[in-house]
Amino acid sequence: MDKDLLRQTLSYHGQSLFAHLKCEQSENPDFKAIEPDLSKASYQRNDGGEDKALVEQFIARKADILFAQSWKSNAPVEYVLEDEAEEPYAIMPPLEQFMEVSFEERRNLLYRDMERGDIVIGRINSIRDFGFFVTLICMGGGLERDIEDLELTALCPLRDVPSNGNHDDPLSYYQMNDLIRAGVKDIDRYHEKITISLQPSSLATNLVSQKLGVLSKDDLPLHYSRSLRVANDNTETYERVLEGTLGYSNPLNVEYLLGKIGISDTQPPSLMRGLQSKHFLEEDFATTIRKKQSASWALKCVRIGVDHFKSGRYVEAMNEYNKALEIDTNNVEALVARGALYANKGSLLKAITDFELALESCPTHRNAKKYLCQTLVERGGQLEEEEKLVTAEGFYRKALALDDSFPDAKEALRKIELLIQKSLKLREEMAAREAEKAKNVETSAEKLRKILKEEKRMKRKRKRSSSSSTSSSSSSDRSSSSHRKSKKKKRKHRRSSRGGKRQQRVSSRGNWSAADDEEEWYPAPPNTSASFLDPKSSSFHQRSRQQR
Repeated sequence: MDKDLLRQTLSYHGQSLFAHLKCEQSENPDFKAIEPDLSKASYQRNDGGEDKALVEQFIARKADILFAQSWKSNAPVEYVLEDEAEEPYAIMPPLEQFMEVSFEERRNLLYRDMERGDIVIGRINSIRDFGFFVTLICMGGGLERDIEDLELTALCPLRDVPSNGNHDDPLSYYQMNDLIRAGVKDIDRYHEKITISLQPSSLATNLVSQKLGVLSKDDLPLHYSRSLRVANDNTETYERVLEGTLGYSNPLNVEYLLGKIGISDTQPPSLMRGLQSKHFLEEDFATTIRKKQSASWALKCVRIGVDHFKSGRYVEAMNEYNKALEIDTNNVEALVARGALYANKGSLLKAITDFELALESCPTHRNAKKYLCQTLVERGGQLEEEEKLVTAEGFYRKALALDDSFPDAKEALRKIELLIQKSLKLREEMAAREAEKAKNVETSAEKLRKILKEEKRMKRKRKRSSSSSTSSSSSSDRSSSSHRKSKKKKRKHRRSSRGGKRQQRVSSRGNWSAADDEEEWYPAPPNTSASFLDPKSSSFHQRSRQQR
């Protein structure tokens, strides 16, 4: 028995329930094991009249079933926001909307039952520097209540408003009358104040997938839109709304709801001891019976499809096969029949997929294995025509892995192995030819390089011979020109010596004036007179010149 759950029940009902338990479960060994721990706690007496006594007697009699460990599920329940297109069960407006519950009572019940981490949806009615106020219109996750007319206002502080995009001020992103989805951060039940947050950390663990912030009217919960329809039409009843929902017609809605609360549908618990799951075999439960019914229905569709196939009505046959697989997704006969139809139409890959799915469900299915081997060989032949030899070989080997005695696969594999060997040999020969060509090209290139090198050497040799001939002619020219220059220099020297002699003669004849001397000057001619023979005569001439 679940000791924690039993302790919570005792703390609510009081000591009287514990007395009933000791009377009713005195023979239960599980209760005897936890009775000492339960007796240590003090439980307040809670008088609730005759009805409460009847409830306590019922709990005490059924305690071994109500507090069994098998009821407790450790699997976390994830909340999924459904819409009308995908409604696994009937999503209804809050029940109190169809009941005559007073305003004050509904308001008090909401403050009592609302918890931190729940989701609320409201409309912004005021934006201040410290945050904004929201008028709550409905619950968005967790608790579902009719709250639009309860006149509830919640505050979203500035610190709980995340920044959006390029807005420096987080509040500048929001406007009046925006619809907001937020998490309940704090509840002051005494002063009736609610604080909300747009931070994901404010949500409960089973609601973290919900996106907080601004939302459109199309994103409002389905139960709220249906409650608006009920509020606008007074003739709507709970039964009419329930029967008009899509989820109510879903044959798996009970299975889905049991999965959400963690109860197994193969071993359903019951408070009637005669209907306990331990008294029935598993194949007697509704789930197993439903699977058998679906399989028989699918086989009926397959038979109809086979008749269409034999008559050449392939489209009708395909529709029947698809219908059978919608009823029973793992129906082997439907998969094999549809695969054969795919292969007949030339869609070999789709046929292979169906045959492989059929063999996964039933590995010993004879036709599935036979048809799969034939289809693999045929697909390998297509790949062989496309010259994809390695891939084709893989299909042949796959067929032989399924049936090593399949003759077509053996013959096809032998032929393709020979073909692959020939192609490999041809490739090797082509590679050798290419290498030989490359070598020949290389030798011809070497020859060309040698020819070019020889031509360059000959050009250099010609240049050297031409330069040597030009240097010899230039040297002869230089020698002749130097000879001419030396002759010219000798002539100039002779002329200059003659001019010096003339100058001496002119100077001996008379003195030139200073002006004439400045205007033109000639070098003194060489002394050709014979006065050097008689120095006295020269001095005599000098004295006579001075006297003059």
